[in-house]
Amino acid sequence: MEDELPTEARALIVLNPLAGQAAALQQNVQAARAVWLAHGWSVDVKMTGSPGDGARLAREAAALGYDVVAAAGGDGTINEVVNGLAGTHTALAALPIGTVNVWARELGFPLEPRAAAEALLRARVRRIDLGRANDRYFLLMAGIGFDAAVVNEVRSDEKRRLGALAYALRAFDLAWRYRGRRARISLDGRVVRGRVLLVVIGNSQLYGGIFKITARACIDDGMLDVCVIKGESLASAPLRMLSILRQRYNLDPRIEYHRARVVRVEARGALPVQVDGDQAGVTPMTFAVVPGALRALLPSTLPADDLLRNGLPQRRRMWQRAIAWAIRRMTSRTSPLHAERSSDQTLRPVEDSTVHT
Repeated sequence: MEDELPTEARALIVLNPLAGQAAALQQNVQAARAVWLAHGWSVDVKMTGSPGDGARLAREAAALGYDVVAAAGGDGTINEVVNGLAGTHTALAALPIGTVNVWARELGFPLEPRAAAEALLRARVRRIDLGRANDRYFLLMAGIGFDAAVVNEVRSDEKRRLGALAYALRAFDLAWRYRGRRARISLDGRVVRGRVLLVVIGNSQLYGGIFKITARACIDDGMLDVCVIKGESLASAPLRMLSILRQRYNLDPRIEYHRARVVRVEARGALPVQVDGDQAGVTPMTFAVVPGALRALLPSTLPADDLLRNGLPQRRRMWQRAIAWAIRRMTSRTSPLHAERSSDQTLRPVEDSTVHT
């Protein structure tokens, strides 16, 4: 179900001054604010100073009746804001100034704050699901194993200095020595066992801003998509990734794809966990979907038509309209009514054309 924001909406921008390129783009955040002010919105800006501030500021804004809280930062900042907005009537928006900005890419919003602010004026409010890792909500995904180990090794100063390259360098370094661990994964009571390299539990589709590991996920279907990648080492990782990129999960015996409402991961020795790109502890851990827990601003069209269960209205391109017109013409010419008008041939009895199921 979609809603529209009030014409004179109240918005709070939660700005993380240390996120990604934030130091260079704070003036652009002010430019984004100016876009909303010119549209008649009331817009305040507050900065985070320490971990947890984003959630606290978002929670306070919701209690004060703000219509929108815009996270100005990366996906970690968005995650904090989400943890403050879950279960409230206040909607999430994102002004991307982080390292990767996966959520903005997932929705197809511009990656420049002013342009994103203009696009958000045309967005609609829609209620979507969240995942929860123990007591922490996540918007995008949770990763258990290799990717969480990479997140643990990337330092904050490396992220600010190198951006996404910091993750790539750490991943390359860790890949040579990382080994899979025996794990037990319970999915709504069904059990998967094996030596696991990586488990991705997705609420959405896009992973790392580049490709889709949980490519069948919807953000409003009341389910989590789970991709389990097994193996002894990452030597065969290119083959695994090729299968994932082709979305041919069933052809690779080392990959399992499941959907579940509750997922429990245990392992021999603790496996690191990350949610939305930030450290979140170690296994054992329980993950669950929380249907309709968040109101979020979504664009009128999405890069992936299947990101929503029922989809948003899509404006068809000219070639799509032309094909639809041609199909209608062909159908009308071959319909019984058309045949009756164009010739003397007799219509078939209704019972002969009935399909029995």
